[in-house]
Amino acid sequence: MELRQLEYFVAVAEEANFTRAAERLHVAQPGVSAQIRRLERELGQPLLDRSARAVRLTEVGAAALPHARAALAAVAGVRQAVDELTGLVRGQVSMGMVSSRGPVNLPDLLARFHERHPAVDITLAEATSDLLLAGVADGRFDVALIGLSGEPPPGIGFEVVLDEPLVAISGPDDPLTSRATITLSELESRSLVSLPKGTGMRAIVDAAFLADSAQPRVTLEAGDPNVVAELVGRGLGVAVVPMSLATHYTELHAMEITRPAGLRAKLALAWRTEGPVSPAARVFISQARALLAL
Repeated sequence: MELRQLEYFVAVAEEANFTRAAERLHVAQPGVSAQIRRLERELGQPLLDRSARAVRLTEVGAAALPHARAALAAVAGVRQAVDELTGLVRGQVSMGMVSSRGPVNLPDLLARFHERHPAVDITLAEATSDLLLAGVADGRFDVALIGLSGEPPPGIGFEVVLDEPLVAISGPDDPLTSRATITLSELESRSLVSLPKGTGMRAIVDAAFLADSAQPRVTLEAGDPNVVAELVGRGLGVAVVPMSLATHYTELHAMEITRPAGLRAKLALAWRTEGPVSPAARVFISQARALLAL
């Protein structure tokens, strides 16, 4: 029995698909199938039911899966112990990020880490905050930069790296340019430009409208906050955005939101506090917290 066979078996079980498992492992799909067939021959029992479109575990496969994961975790633990003892940092760090990261200089963070630890491979993916939190929880990401709209779920540690006021913005020709302050209920009848659901910013804005007994009329959605600002600038609606974004676009008119008062946008670094953490991920999280700290 080889560790590679166990790794392939776990990947197929988690992906429920040979092709996706092969892509995740960066190997050819026939190789994955062949190694799992060899494992099944050695065990004398089928581990996977291939009769349906989605690959499913057999009863034997379901019983074997926790032990396969434990074996792989034990090997990772051996490597981690050796790396910590010798002071080596190598391996891989997987990071996720939201598109609306404001003035946080993430490329600088990644470049600095790479300069110090060139043996570590860094992967970066963009998604909404809810998907990033799920990815951190299940191990797809070691760390993620998220929009924080409340307390993260259990098992997730976090540190706020950006905390700034939220303001309402309108275009230069909008009648609201005469206003210095506004309440969200006064925007209820206006077309609202917003980030999509699943983002931390959208969750904050929706909750704020609800707190002001108002219902937002979102007519335009964009995943990039800069596109939100540009749409507002062209007179296609109003928006609620972080102060740093409003001040970046000087042609936009920003208004303080007085009700509900104290609305703020928060970016946070999130990581898993339960389960194994590789030496590379541990060092990356430590350096990221130091570099991004308020």
